Amino acid sequence: MDLGSWIARRSAIGPDRPAITYEGRTQTYAEFSDRVDRMAAALAAGGISPGDRVGYLGLNHPMFLTAMFATARAGATFVPLNFRLTGPELAYILGDAGVHTLFADTDLAERVDSIDTDLPVRRRVAVTTAPGWETAEDLIMQHEPLREPYHPASSEPAVIMYTSGTTGRPKGAVLSHGNLFWNNVNALLSFDTVTDDVTYTAAPLFHIGGLNVTTLITLQKGGHVVLAHAFDPQQALADIASHRVTTMFGVPAMFLFMSQVPEFDTADLSSLRYLVCGGAPVPEPLMRRYAERGLKFAQGYGLTETAPLALVMGLDESERKIGAAGNKVLPLSDVRLVDASNTVVPVGEPGEICVRGPQVMVGYWRNPDATASAIDDDGWFHTGDIGREDEDGYIFVVDRVKDMVITGGENVYPAEVESVLYSHSAVAEVAIVGLPDEKWGEAVTAVVALAPDEKVTLEELREFAADQLAAYKLPLRLEFVDALPRNPSGKVLKFQLRNDFG
Repeated sequence: MDLGSWIARRSAIGPDRPAITYEGRTQTYAEFSDRVDRMAAALAAGGISPGDRVGYLGLNHPMFLTAMFATARAGATFVPLNFRLTGPELAYILGDAGVHTLFADTDLAERVDSIDTDLPVRRRVAVTTAPGWETAEDLIMQHEPLREPYHPASSEPAVIMYTSGTTGRPKGAVLSHGNLFWNNVNALLSFDTVTDDVTYTAAPLFHIGGLNVTTLITLQKGGHVVLAHAFDPQQALADIASHRVTTMFGVPAMFLFMSQVPEFDTADLSSLRYLVCGGAPVPEPLMRRYAERGLKFAQGYGLTETAPLALVMGLDESERKIGAAGNKVLPLSDVRLVDASNTVVPVGEPGEICVRGPQVMVGYWRNPDATASAIDDDGWFHTGDIGREDEDGYIFVVDRVKDMVITGGENVYPAEVESVLYSHSAVAEVAIVGLPDEKWGEAVTAVVALAPDEKVTLEELREFAADQLAAYKLPLRLEFVDALPRNPSGKVLKFQLRNDFG
């Protein structure tokens, strides 16, 4: 079940079937498999051994998938990186993961070079070309396919995906080969993925949603992945029509932007069987808009740490249970809601959403304390999200223990943003909350108490933080208070701020 074998086995079954199409060029499974094994040989020749880490920094490109599968064939662990991160953010992750070999887009290689201080990276490979970097295509051409691929145990790490933490430092969720495999078995028993599917991947591959909701499962089934460099709503409609796309994953904002394109009403969407939406519930008006075109959503709730499937709403359930995240029982995993003492709460009462199953991560990379606090002794992963179960067993996400903000499908953790804004001379106190936003789902909102005789504007705060935080983490709204509301222990009452300004 190891990740590295997926493409080789699919190539043996159907070598001439289309695997990946990107910017008008299609690779068959035989071509894709050959390129994977040549890159695996190049990695091994460059010093990669089982257990090492290989990073990838870039927008969607077939080389991302080639590098990921090649990394597994060489026995190493793949570390996808968010291309929106700033230099200091990248430096921390590269150091924490101990990345040996790094792939990067040409445009992003310069960003890596700018932080070249005590980085563990020993080998740099540009997706196209970059000064001082090796070139990925050259490595593929220079090496014969790897003769003896490594076959890891199911418990060995396949991917480390970094997710920001409430302390402001990202944590690396370690997903094993078994986690990825069993997540897809769970999905296959829940969704109707077939060998003839053509999935459209425009969500970023460095996210677990873009990577492992429809992309990997389609490849595992021998289907066809149409890969977009980045999401463009008008281009998405055109690609769906021209490639006869049958499935697509996206966050609500992506589907909203597609519905706002003037050509939406006349675009040929007849090939689509269903759309998978995650990151937040699909708003009812958006569901109605797509229903007018005869399209349905399969909704889901998941996390990086659950690879990602945790809750699923079937095609026949989404409209009947609008706003629900999914049923608490999946074929291979379970969800329960607990109180602060880890006791299951009654139906209708709010509780923390906990997930147990073979898709739950091994733990956080080199962070046993964080792992122990997230996964209890019985194997339940505590998500930090608050849900409420209805009488039919469906879970509705109602709040977040960790106050995470989801904006346009991106996770923003307030502590990280607050730590940057607190250093601004005009800011005496600051709290980051997510407030409803029609375009992005939630707007990152800074609630500020000013220092005496000081003033600050939203643009000034954004400019101040721009070199320390990715653009999607910067505040979109700014509100002022005389002082932040706090409970007797000093904790900021963020629910009160959401009520006051939401």
